[in-house]
Amino acid sequence: GYAERFAGISGNRDGLAILPDGDFMPPMELNVVEKDVAARLKQHYKGMRPMIIGRTANITVPHNNRTNCQYRNKCWLGCPFGAYFSTQSATLPAAAATGNLTVRPFSIVTQILYDKDTKKATGVEIIDAETKQTYEYKAKIIFVNASTINSGWVLMNSATDIWPGGLGSSSGELGHNLMDHHLNVGASGDVDGYEDKYYFGRRANGFYIPRFRNTNGEKRDYIRGFGYQGGASREGWSRDIAEMNIGGDFKDALTEPGNWTIGMGGFGETLPYHDNKVTLDKNTKDAWGLPVVSIDAVIRDNEKKMRLDMMQDAKEILEAAGVKNVQAHNDEAVLGKGIHEMGTARMGRDPKTSVLNEWNQVWDAKNVFVTDGAAMTSA
Repeated sequence: GYAERFAGISGNRDGLAILPDGDFMPPMELNVVEKDVAARLKQHYKGMRPMIIGRTANITVPHNNRTNCQYRNKCWLGCPFGAYFSTQSATLPAAAATGNLTVRPFSIVTQILYDKDTKKATGVEIIDAETKQTYEYKAKIIFVNASTINSGWVLMNSATDIWPGGLGSSSGELGHNLMDHHLNVGASGDVDGYEDKYYFGRRANGFYIPRFRNTNGEKRDYIRGFGYQGGASREGWSRDIAEMNIGGDFKDALTEPGNWTIGMGGFGETLPYHDNKVTLDKNTKDAWGLPVVSIDAVIRDNEKKMRLDMMQDAKEILEAAGVKNVQAHNDEAVLGKGIHEMGTARMGRDPKTSVLNEWNQVWDAKNVFVTDGAAMTSA
C-alpha cells in the first residue's frame, strides 16, 4: 500500500500466509552460510520453518531524494544518507515540501484542549522547554504520535475535568494493555567449512524465521507465537584466542577473520493484559511540573510457557542445519527491552472496550487521531 511505498520497505516476496507479501523494494541478500542453512531447513522441515531475509525499512534503491543503503550498519546513529526510514529522512522533508509546515522545537505538549459542547478537540497546550512559558495552538484536526507511552500520557493528561482518566478514558482502557515483544531467548553456535568465504559490507538486516507455532491446527500450552531474527558472520578482531594473548603471532592472527558463527533470538508476543498499564504519577513531577509516567507491566504465564519453546526450538533448528556447539539461552525477560511498546490506546469496534475506532479516531473526540503503536491491539 501507500505507506509501504512511501517508507520504502526492502524484502523478498516469499508467498507465506503467516507473513503476507507487501509492495517491496529489491531485497538484501542472505550471506553464503545463511543461504546454506536456509536450504537445509527447507529440506528438513519441508518448508514449514522457512528462513528468509528480513523485511526492513532500509531502501535498496534511490527513493524520494533519499540515497539507498550503503551497508554501513550504523542506522542507530542516524543515517546521513537517509536510507533508513525516519522522521528526518522521509516524513519531515515531504511535509516541508508542501509549504504548509511549521516546526516548533523545544515544545512539550501538556494536554489536548477539548470542547465539551462540540465534543471535539480545539487544539493543544504546550510548554516551551527552555522558557517554561505556556502557549496554545488551535487546530481542526490533531494527530497524536508521541510513541505508545507518551501518547497515552498526553491523552491521560487531557480533558480531566470531564473524564478523570483523561481524553479517551470512557471505556476504561486508556493506558492499559501495554505490550512489548519479549526477547533475550534463543541459541547460537559454530559453522564449519566456510573458512574461504566472506561477505560484502555490513548488512543492516538479518534473517528472519516467521512464526510457526500455533498455526495449521497446532495447539501448544500457550496462545499466539513468536518469530526469530538472527544472522551468520565471521568473528572479528575482538575474539579471544586462548593460545595467544600478546606478541606478533597474536597480531597476525587478528588480521584474519575468525570462525563462522550463527545466532538467532526470539521475539515473542506479549498478550494485551488489562493489568499491564501506564498511569500518571501525580505525586512525582518532572522539571516542567508535569506528572511522570508510572509503568506497571510484566510478562505472565503465557509468555513464560512460550519462552521454553523459543529456546528449545532455536536449538533444534540450528542443530537440524548442522550447526556445531549449539548453546541455547533463556535469560531474564523485561518488557521494554524490545523497544516495541504498543497498546495504551487500543483501537476497536466498540467504544465500551476501546479508546479508538477502526479509523484511529478517539471515540470521545473524533478529530483526534492516534496513529502510532498505542493503537495496536496485539503484539
